[in-house]
Amino acid sequence: MVNPREVALKILVGINEKKAYSNIELNKMDKDMDPRDENLVREIVYGVIENKLYIDHIISKASKIRLKKIHPVILEILRIGIYQILFMDKIPNSAAVNESVNLAKKYGHKGTIGYVNGILRAITRDKDKFTVIDKNDKIEFISIKYSHPKWMVERWVKEYGIDFTENLCKANNETPSLNIRVNTLMISKKELISKLSNKGVKLKEALYADDCLIIDEVNNITGLQEFKDGLFTIQDESSMLVAQVMNPREGAVVLDVCSAPGGKSTHMAQYMNNKGKIISRDIFDHKIRLVEENSKRLGIEIINVENYDALDKDQGLIGKVDYLLLDAPCSGLGLIRRKPEIKWNRSQEDIGNLSKLQYDIIENVKDYIKPGGALLYSTCTIEKDENINIINRFIKENPDFKLESIEDRFKYKENLDTLKDGYIQLFPHLHNTDGFFIAKLVKER
Repeated sequence: MVNPREVALKILVGINEKKAYSNIELNKMDKDMDPRDENLVREIVYGVIENKLYIDHIISKASKIRLKKIHPVILEILRIGIYQILFMDKIPNSAAVNESVNLAKKYGHKGTIGYVNGILRAITRDKDKFTVIDKNDKIEFISIKYSHPKWMVERWVKEYGIDFTENLCKANNETPSLNIRVNTLMISKKELISKLSNKGVKLKEALYADDCLIIDEVNNITGLQEFKDGLFTIQDESSMLVAQVMNPREGAVVLDVCSAPGGKSTHMAQYMNNKGKIISRDIFDHKIRLVEENSKRLGIEIINVENYDALDKDQGLIGKVDYLLLDAPCSGLGLIRRKPEIKWNRSQEDIGNLSKLQYDIIENVKDYIKPGGALLYSTCTIEKDENINIINRFIKENPDFKLESIEDRFKYKENLDTLKDGYIQLFPHLHNTDGFFIAKLVKER
């Protein structure tokens, strides 16, 4: 019989040791697992990662042994137990303690059994004593309360202010909505809404992305026949806005230089009514296969996939591209709701290294664009050094490129104050999307 807490333990240890992504590790779970057990595993894994700093703060108060001295597996058992005690009201404290002790028996020794039991029981007896956080240092408070590295909080406070940062960190720990994109090549949004509603799927239309539906309640979305038939695909609303902003015309030549897994390429094909040519490139064969698979399921025929490094100059493409998408490699700090381990796997040095890479790529690919053509730059991060600072530097050094207003691409404009300036920066707490940046530049000559 599968023990969901033991499954969660193994996944968490794997994420910490291998720096693996939570969604990938969770997808390795036994497909025959009871859905209730699978949901428990997911909640524990995401909950522990999201609240790790806060939970460790509590452990450090309750334990005489320093965190760094606690065996990694025992530390993870404590985190799992404390998460259940503090955040999962449906699980009795006694069950959270007993199940953690059982894990300690299996993965620890006699001393660790009593240690785990003692700490968890102490916390259940006096939660207020162990959960209090000093509010005198606001940055420290936000860092611990919402479990974000202190350097990250300090950086965001400097860029956005204290209240903005607290609301952002709080939103980063909330569960994101499931978004799907209507494949308008096969079905209208109205028709898909009717089909899915008749199957009991609870959904609503998104605010910003025209082709987006927000799913409120459904079991196994990819098991639906409509998904298998290519009537929709899974994609966050923010990501859908890339093709909406670009709005490529029929018959155009489009280059997507970092395309995998292909969501933006396939969406651009929809805007082009499957007429023209899209060159979708990536440097990993397994990612290129994802683009091919998605294209086939969605009935798209104009995408040509290529294994090609965006840093290598393709002389044959110079001056031949109408629209170029650079969805740049980035820190991913806009995806913390979906991949909370990003908080712990990134550093300030990463941001500096990535911004250099981003600029190197945009400088390398700019020559592919025809005069009058468009360059769309996007990232899934909220870091200015990876976003607007890159664009401002690029325009300064390449005066033939100008930002172009994108105001006409949005019916709903609330909290989008920079549309006329040619770019948008989305935030989870303001737009209920992933943190995302999009800028549209036009080559004038």
